[in-house]
Amino acid sequence: MRDIVTSAINFPAPIVMLNEHIASLELWHGPSLAFKDFGARFMASLMSYFIKDENKTITILVATSGDTGVAVAAGFYKTPGVEVIILYPSGKVSELQEKQLTTLGENIKAFEVVGTFDDCQALVKQAFLDKELNSKYRLSSANSINIARLIPQSFYFFEGYKQVMKHDKDVVFSVPSGNFGNLTAGLLAKKMGLPVKHFIASTNINKIVPHYLKTGIFDPKPSISTISNAMDVGNPSNFTRILNLYDDNLQLIRHDVSGFYLNDEDTKKSMIEAYQKYDYVCDPHGAIAYQSLENLKSNELGIFLETAHPAKFIDVVEQTLKIKIEVPAALSSLADKEKIAHKLSADFEDFRDFLMEA
Repeated sequence: MRDIVTSAINFPAPIVMLNEHIASLELWHGPSLAFKDFGARFMASLMSYFIKDENKTITILVATSGDTGVAVAAGFYKTPGVEVIILYPSGKVSELQEKQLTTLGENIKAFEVVGTFDDCQALVKQAFLDKELNSKYRLSSANSINIARLIPQSFYFFEGYKQVMKHDKDVVFSVPSGNFGNLTAGLLAKKMGLPVKHFIASTNINKIVPHYLKTGIFDPKPSISTISNAMDVGNPSNFTRILNLYDDNLQLIRHDVSGFYLNDEDTKKSMIEAYQKYDYVCDPHGAIAYQSLENLKSNELGIFLETAHPAKFIDVVEQTLKIKIEVPAALSSLADKEKIAHKLSADFEDFRDFLMEA
C-alpha cells in the first residue's frame, strides 16, 4: 500500500499564504493539472495491483464535467487490462480540457454527449444496472461514486493542515463543490480525527446543497452552465454519503458545514480581487472558495482549495484579469492534436447500443 501511494502521489500540494488569515491549497501540481490526479492515480495504481495476474479486461466508465475524465485518462493511459470510456457534455468543458480528454487514444475512448454532466452521470449509473452490458463487460467506475477514488482525496486535507499547524489557528476549509466528492473527502478526514473547525461548501449558481443547508430541503434541478463548469451539477451523487456520515441529521451537518455560492459575475469580481490584493491568480472554481472566506474570525485560518491550474480556463482568466498567463507544456502541447470523440445523444439506448456493438 505504501508503494502504491508513493508512486501514485509523487507531486506536491503546497500551501500559499495570501495573508495571515487566508491561504490557497494548490492541488494542480499533478500530471493533469487538477486535484483529480490524487484520486485517479491512486485508483489506477490500486486497480493495476489487483488485476495484474488476470487476463480479463476491466472497463472503466466515467462521467466528467472536466477534470475527472482528464485525470482518469492520464492515470489509466496504457494500463494493461484496462479500457476507459469517458462521457463528457458537449460544449460544456473548456477547450483545453476537451483536448486532454480526446487526444490520448490507445485504451482511452471519449464520448461527447449532447446534454449536461447530469445526463452523462445518469448514463453511467444506468449502464451499471444493465444486465446485458454487465455480461459483456467487467464494469467499474472512476467517478467519486467509487470509494477508491474518494478516499485518497482525504490525503490532501491532512497535508494542508500539516503545513499551517505552526500558525496555531482554527482551520476552516472552503471547498469548491460540484458532485461533492471533494467535500465528502474532507468530512472523512475530519471523521478520522483531523481537527478542522469548519467546512464551507462553495458552489456556483447550481446551489443545491447550500440551499439544503439553509432550508433543509434537497431539491435537485437540471444543471446550469457557468464559467466554473466542473461545478455544474444539479444532482450531486455524494450528497447521500454526506447524509450517511451524519445519520441524516441536518443540525449535525450544519455544525460542520455551511454553504456559499456566487454567480458568474461575482465569480469574476472575486478573481479580480484576489489578483489585485494578493497578486494571486485563481481559476473560476477556486475564486468562489476564496470569496467565501471574507468573514473569518481573528483566530481562524481559511484555506481555499485551488483545484485546477488557471491555464485550463485560460479564456475566462485572461479576459477577466486582462493579463496573459503562461500555459504549462502539458497543455500547450495539445494545441495541434486531433480530437477523437464519438458523439452521442443523452438517450441510454444509443449509448447501450454502441457498447453492445463494439
